[in-house]
Amino acid sequence: MAKKTSVKTERSIHGGLKGRSPQDRLALRLFDKLWDAYRDRVPYVGMYEKVIADAGGDFVNDHIAFRTIASQQPTRGIVTLSRIFEALGYQAAGCYAFPDKHLSSIHYQHPHAEFPKLFISELRTWELEPAVRKILLKALGSHRPPIFDSILAEIASLREDPNDDRLLTKLLTVFQRLPWEMPLKSDVERVNQASQFGAWVMLHGYAVNHFTALVNSHGVKSLSDIDKTVAACQAAGIPMKSEIEGAPGSKLRQTATEACTVAVRVRDRGKVVRMPWSYAYFEIAERGRVRDPATGKDVRFEGFLGPQATQLFEMTRIGGKK
Repeated sequence: MAKKTSVKTERSIHGGLKGRSPQDRLALRLFDKLWDAYRDRVPYVGMYEKVIADAGGDFVNDHIAFRTIASQQPTRGIVTLSRIFEALGYQAAGCYAFPDKHLSSIHYQHPHAEFPKLFISELRTWELEPAVRKILLKALGSHRPPIFDSILAEIASLREDPNDDRLLTKLLTVFQRLPWEMPLKSDVERVNQASQFGAWVMLHGYAVNHFTALVNSHGVKSLSDIDKTVAACQAAGIPMKSEIEGAPGSKLRQTATEACTVAVRVRDRGKVVRMPWSYAYFEIAERGRVRDPATGKDVRFEGFLGPQATQLFEMTRIGGKK
């Protein structure tokens, strides 16, 4: 059972977690910083927090999602981010494929069961038409160098907490700075026709795509399942996805707010301009019980279901086909 963090007294949704190692504590600091940036950009998060606080409930982060673009030359994709999290103690726990969207995903779990899971996806560029692939590979060609092996080695070998913010700053740079040259508006629009996922990553890089509230953690009758939670969010004026993915009583049910729109910078006719584009949504998940085949025990389901994730990918679509 994930540890509860009351939104009444804590802004950080990871504040109640206790790291057992320097790597654990560095990961939690990283997640808190990413949460702050995400929360500031997605207005529905604060609205959800108020719904939970007004009901006397608690809020636990179930998982964090990231998006990448995969290629062989240069080598980019899930691995660009996963090696960072592996140095912080995470391990791959499940693989998923989305053929119609040309996507692959891996979810990662931490040995500390209360830590948020990670869901990292990549767009398979080699499956796209040549004109679109050329645009994406051009962006990846200007990708700044990935985080150095020496930094990963330093993180993995930490025996005590660093006495400065140097490592945290290097990690934040990966997620908070666009990793390639600012794209052309026309390139983004062309890629979006083939893959809204690809256009999103061109504009937002490795910024968090979404955080996820765990319904199981609410701890109050009025928000005890996802249906009640969605109804409460709608009553508070939060725009929600029209459907809940997963049937009542199933091992995983998910839904989300609509994606918020932000102004992004692109190059157009020799100038830097801003245009509106979807950024992120806030997901809500309810996890059911399953029988562990190894032990025969009744446990909470901690994985993901491909068909449901497919529908959630669509929440950031702007006029594209996929």
